[in-house]
Amino acid sequence: MNGIKLSRIVGLLVLVLAVAGGLVYYYRPQPVAVVLRTVDRGPVARTIANTRAGSIKACRRSKLALPTGGQIGRIYVKKGDHVKQGQPLLELWNDDLRDSVRVLEEELNSTRLHVREICARADLSARDAARAKKLFTEKLVAEEQFDKVDSEARALAAQCDAGGADAAQTAARLQLARTQLSRTMLTAPYSGRIGDITGELGEFTTPSPPGIPTPPAVDLIDDSCYYVSAPVDEIDAGSLRVGMPASVSIDAFPGSRIAGRVRRIADYVLEVEKQARTVEVEVEFNVPPERNLVVGYSADIEVTPEAKSTVVRVPTQAILQSKEVLVYNAATSKLEARPVKTGISNWEYTEVVAGLDAGEQVVMSLDRAGVKAGASVTVENSGSKP
Repeated sequence: MNGIKLSRIVGLLVLVLAVAGGLVYYYRPQPVAVVLRTVDRGPVARTIANTRAGSIKACRRSKLALPTGGQIGRIYVKKGDHVKQGQPLLELWNDDLRDSVRVLEEELNSTRLHVREICARADLSARDAARAKKLFTEKLVAEEQFDKVDSEARALAAQCDAGGADAAQTAARLQLARTQLSRTMLTAPYSGRIGDITGELGEFTTPSPPGIPTPPAVDLIDDSCYYVSAPVDEIDAGSLRVGMPASVSIDAFPGSRIAGRVRRIADYVLEVEKQARTVEVEVEFNVPPERNLVVGYSADIEVTPEAKSTVVRVPTQAILQSKEVLVYNAATSKLEARPVKTGISNWEYTEVVAGLDAGEQVVMSLDRAGVKAGASVTVENSGSKP
């Protein structure tokens, strides 16, 4: 009887143990699928980026206006035209000034002809006087005759000088008239593209009075030279220097990165309300982009103050805030927390000074549930770069 009870108890225990084992097996932690990346050697650069979007700007952009007001008489260009230096752009009605210039040109021409005639006569008279003086010295002519010839030569010489002075005065008046005429004509100070034109044929245009901004007559953009101006946090600006290598990405051209260099760092900090204190940094292109740039395009910059060519590196997103990485142990298929000492870094890679060796594998998918030290995992990829 006791033997029967003992066998029943043993059987019950076996059943309980089997059920418990089944429940433990059923509710055991499932391996977590993770994405790995192999630690390798390669270049790492410390980069500094802008805090807000920058803008494409032209090296030269002029808001051109005439120095005097008047009615627009001629418009030689239209928006989008490419013009050369010295090319006329716009002209006020100036027929009266043109007529004044023509009158003075004719007057100057007439004066010069008259002066030429007088001076020729004065030259001839001077030669006659020289001969008369010689004859007078040899007592071959009377003194009165010599005085008459000599006085006439002096008078003609004075008239020649006076005529030259009159011609010079007329030339100065002509130059003044031409200067006044030029004030009614707007020309391109350099080659570029017409961005905008304010005013139509026949409308009146005036220069800006002091303190009152007036739209410019012509907006001229130098399309041969562009740069990017972007704000950089004041904390980072102190490590920047003119000439440092940089790269530019333009929103209008997704995926493109254009090499450049720092051309200017502002000498003051921008203090904009409710925004971080920043320093304006300008980056110019090493080689002008082949694509057509437009002033005002949004652009971002990355300046490289420091770079190393071959170091042990790990993807930056694999590093936890505690300065640890999760390393995959292939023998146990589990994750191990490993503290690391880091060097320079950017958004893509971070230099590992100590704590990891090239060839080890670290977890990239840190945001997945269950990814932690000691977790059993399965690998979704080979551990190399995706």
